Amino acid sequence: MFACCLTAEFAVASSIPGGGRPDSPGINLLAVFHERERMNEIYVSTDAEADGPIPGPHSMLSIGAAAFLENGELFGTFSANLLELEGATGEAKTMEWWSKEPEAWKKTREGAREPRIVMLEYAEWLKTLPGRVVFVGYPAAYDFMWVYWYLMKFVGESPFLHSALDIKTLAMAAMGTGFRETTKGRMPSHWFGPEAHTHVAVEDAIGQGVLFCNVLKAVRGLNGRAGRGEP
Repeated sequence: MFACCLTAEFAVASSIPGGGRPDSPGINLLAVFHERERMNEIYVSTDAEADGPIPGPHSMLSIGAAAFLENGELFGTFSANLLELEGATGEAKTMEWWSKEPEAWKKTREGAREPRIVMLEYAEWLKTLPGRVVFVGYPAAYDFMWVYWYLMKFVGESPFLHSALDIKTLAMAAMGTGFRETTKGRMPSHWFGPEAHTHVAVEDAIGQGVLFCNVLKAVRGLNGRAGRGEP
């Protein structure tokens, strides 16, 4: 189901010169663009659930996104289920895994809609957010692969351009560990919120977003100490 935080649209409208919308008469679109460029970044934790390892031969089943401000405030969410791509099939190992998660699988099929419609809505939702959007994932290489492919195929552009921020890589910097050693089991417990990892896309996106904001806070703290010459 498509879910969009209405305050996001209001916040964008109030940031535009004259308090209007980008498509309103008399609005200087160049001024709007520069205004958005001056905005802070907003971190869009996004989770993709799929029936195989790569898009094209296989399909993205569900997309969930949670937009966070740097201070950890959850600004809004997006959630939708997608119909399978024409001619695509589920990959055997992935489908075997889904067979052990029947409730999560059921949730990915509820109200599934055409991928083009879902991705256009997702792109429009991103435009309502009050800042420059940054894709955040865990692992970003997997989730961004799916979302970028679907955006380019069905929307023709990516609001994230070609970039994504990986939570594990950021945690590696905060912990001073090797990449392979940087696992959730070794991360400080206070980095995690109460959200369980359910394989329901929007729920996982929220949980990952909370983790990201806490890791970012830790990194900012390290940089602050380094700037003051502290160990």
